[in-house]
Amino acid sequence: QVQLVESGGGSVQAGGSLRLSCVASGYTFRDNCIGWFRQAPGKEREGVATLSPSGETYYADSVKGRFTISPDNTKNMGYLQMSSLKPEDTAVYYCAARMSRKFCRPEAGYMYWGQGTQVTVSS
Repeated sequence: QVQLVESGGGSVQAGGSLRLSCVASGYTFRDNCIGWFRQAPGKEREGVATLSPSGETYYADSVKGRFTISPDNTKNMGYLQMSSLKPEDTAVYYCAARMSRKFCRPEAGYMYWGQGTQVTVSS
């Protein structure tokens, strides 16, 4: 059974940074896709960043240059480093897993989801 648990959300002022963490059980990040998604109030969920086992990354245009997705294969964890945060980054952020070694972009379909962690950026 795959379980994903996020942590690291919180409240920060615009321009600040946060690092989200995701720990997995029943799933090996180094062999499969990792994804981070977010959903703001009244908006659809969107893919923020994904990472394939080969190191191929995807970033939404709105976060390119500010967010970085990375794994810690020794701990079976994934991270989303967020810098230069903006109020429009405010959302619930979800870690997601897709059992595939490729085709890791958000539209490929992710099967497993964490419970989400709230990120609030104030101006």
